[in-house]
Amino acid sequence: MAKIESMSVNGIDGFMVQIEVDLGGGMPSFDIVGLPDLAVKEARDRVRAAISNSDLDFHYHRIVVNLAPANIKKEGSGFDLPIAIGILAAKGELNPAKIAETVFIGELALDGRVRPVTGALSMAIAARDAGKKYLVHPVENLTEVAVISGIVSVPVENLNQVVDFLDGRWNEVVPDPRMQSETAATATALLDDLADVKGQEQAKRALEVAAAGGHNILMIGPPGSGKTMLARRLPGILPSLGLDESIELTKIYSISGLLPAGVSMIQSRPFRSPHHTTSPAGLIGGGRIPRPGEVSLAHHGVLFLDELPEFPREVLEVLRQPIEDGKVTIARAATSLTYPARFMLAAAMNPCPCGYHGDSLKACICTPVQIQRYQGRISGPLLDRFDLQIEVPRLAEFEFETVPGRSESSEQIRQRVEKARVIQRERYAGSATFCNAGMTSKELREYCQISPEGKNLLRQAVQRFSLSARAYTRILKLARTIADLETAPQIELAHLAEAVQYRSLDRKGMG
Repeated sequence: MAKIESMSVNGIDGFMVQIEVDLGGGMPSFDIVGLPDLAVKEARDRVRAAISNSDLDFHYHRIVVNLAPANIKKEGSGFDLPIAIGILAAKGELNPAKIAETVFIGELALDGRVRPVTGALSMAIAARDAGKKYLVHPVENLTEVAVISGIVSVPVENLNQVVDFLDGRWNEVVPDPRMQSETAATATALLDDLADVKGQEQAKRALEVAAAGGHNILMIGPPGSGKTMLARRLPGILPSLGLDESIELTKIYSISGLLPAGVSMIQSRPFRSPHHTTSPAGLIGGGRIPRPGEVSLAHHGVLFLDELPEFPREVLEVLRQPIEDGKVTIARAATSLTYPARFMLAAAMNPCPCGYHGDSLKACICTPVQIQRYQGRISGPLLDRFDLQIEVPRLAEFEFETVPGRSESSEQIRQRVEKARVIQRERYAGSATFCNAGMTSKELREYCQISPEGKNLLRQAVQRFSLSARAYTRILKLARTIADLETAPQIELAHLAEAVQYRSLDRKGMG
């Protein structure tokens, strides 16, 4: 009998799986127990062929493999390598002392080659936290594993190299110290600049406020006014990713199999723009084998929904819970998985089916009923969750020709956003709140004190525009962000007035 340590992933975190292999006599059989899925059960044929084709001695009698803990479902092909090592170790052909301090992950090809697995970064972190010394993994996963200190990375190409490593006949591979910096440079995307957008200074200001406080923003305007261009430049003014944020985001992309080749860690904030034909499972996550959806892939970044009313209503409604909670829980009969989903929601839409309702130059051809039906595709509760609801009008004729260098660059705006975020990090130190958009009721009462004149202004806004309680609190959060951009300790009347202006749909009674 032999015991081998391996890893699996639950949500975005790795957990230890002990593989027990028992060899017996009698008729040939190969049984795998411990709640394995179909891919794990098929390891029997891959392991048998890989051991035989690697000129190693396979046990052609009874083999029983148990995956512990047995009450957690095991998925994927990453158990092939540890099962093969367990069979060889049970035959007494490998060094048991080195096996005890090593974790094995990897899929086996029929000729003994070791193929890459998803979630290697999460597994490496969990193996280090469990006190293991070595992690044997496919060589293709080296870039993401090499950034984790505290555990020795052993990248292998085939089963024979694993055997040589355990018997001391193969030198450990020391990753190139330049690898981390080179891959970090590769992972940093070249983002579009806001200076390329002509005009729309009010919309740019709204984007700055949204980025500074992590607020959701909805842009409404005629076709060609620049809504999509503005949204695609939003990641360029967001603060740089911190180390913990980068690791958490890389975990999500690693388990999804979306980590670019040669990239050790994602360094830039994601921008996800799913098509309006996406399904609820594609947006939130799930499927037969649960995987993160677009809301999780946009974690610490931007989720952009272009042509918002074209999304099916049932797809949009599933966004309400992740927006509030910052996470998604996918419940299945065998397990329940939780994925982080703390994102900025940006959306764009036309005011009507033809797109020219309220346009100053082109007449709208839609009937009032068509306009009402079109805007009614977005429910009031979802619309209420957009902190900023702004109009992006058609460009004036003189704005088509702009003076080079007149508009601010994304870097200049990002510096102001960074300063505002520093203020917020200091304010919410020790709490679960990251930015103003996530303030709790207690924090709202503590940090959003306003003058009697400000209270009177908000009272008038509530009465005139029929604002909900959620809209009232979001205006306060917006005002706090505007004050932070100006490094003002208190919310002033001008900050509140600007925040109220960002609720254009409320003011016009649309939605």
